[in-house]
Amino acid sequence: MTDVYEGVTYVYDGSAEGLLTAIFTAYADRERPDAVVREADFQPTLLQVPKRIKTSADLADRVSSGLRKRLGAYTQRGVLRASLSGRKDAGTAVYRFVRFALDEPHPVKRRPIDDISNPEVRPLHDILRAISNECEKIRQFSRFEHLCDDTGEVWFARVNPRDSVVPLVMGHFVERFNVQPFILYDEVHDLAGIWDGHQRMFVSTADMEMTLPEKTASEVVMQEAWRTFYKTLSIDARYNPELRRKMMPKRFWKNLTEMQDDEFAIKRS
Repeated sequence: MTDVYEGVTYVYDGSAEGLLTAIFTAYADRERPDAVVREADFQPTLLQVPKRIKTSADLADRVSSGLRKRLGAYTQRGVLRASLSGRKDAGTAVYRFVRFALDEPHPVKRRPIDDISNPEVRPLHDILRAISNECEKIRQFSRFEHLCDDTGEVWFARVNPRDSVVPLVMGHFVERFNVQPFILYDEVHDLAGIWDGHQRMFVSTADMEMTLPEKTASEVVMQEAWRTFYKTLSIDARYNPELRRKMMPKRFWKNLTEMQDDEFAIKRS
């Protein structure tokens, strides 16, 4: 019987490790998948046979180490950063770049990742630029609350980034908080970055029930003061809703302390 399928699509779990495992599988099985997509984004078609990739941390580490050895630390970091993208085409873009970088000859002393005009490289650059922008937004629009219960106290922020950038911005907040414990919780990607005052860790919250301590009395007062300050600075004659949504994307509003006054937020949105 003639094979009616025109190609294969690799389907991975959405993690950076899963994507690197898919890249390893493509080389190991001597295949060239037409697309590499997250399970959540996969849409079956009649002419594409799906191949589901089982994530392996060991294989992902081998790919990461191989990229560093063959292409250098700068390119390795770029691939790892791009693997955190929330774009539907990110998996395919990363895979195609790796194929281009490893399989094609390149001029001496020129990194493949710098060949922006190449169609196999440009999508990766677009993704990296978007991730950098998202990191900056999370650094700007994260609002920490001081929480406390019988077990102790912690600073907690809930964020909703398009890309899974918590691992990329943790260093920024570690420098700010120093020895104070905090949790940066990504509610979109079910990931919590935790700093206990000495070391950082990342915990998947997909199968966890989030039960938070109460806000401290001083935190309640400070939040109300901040909302009052924010509203007081507002000048009706200069209100520009389009500019506001551009500078402060509306998708972040639900987690911003200054936007928790529902009547005010609805009125001015």
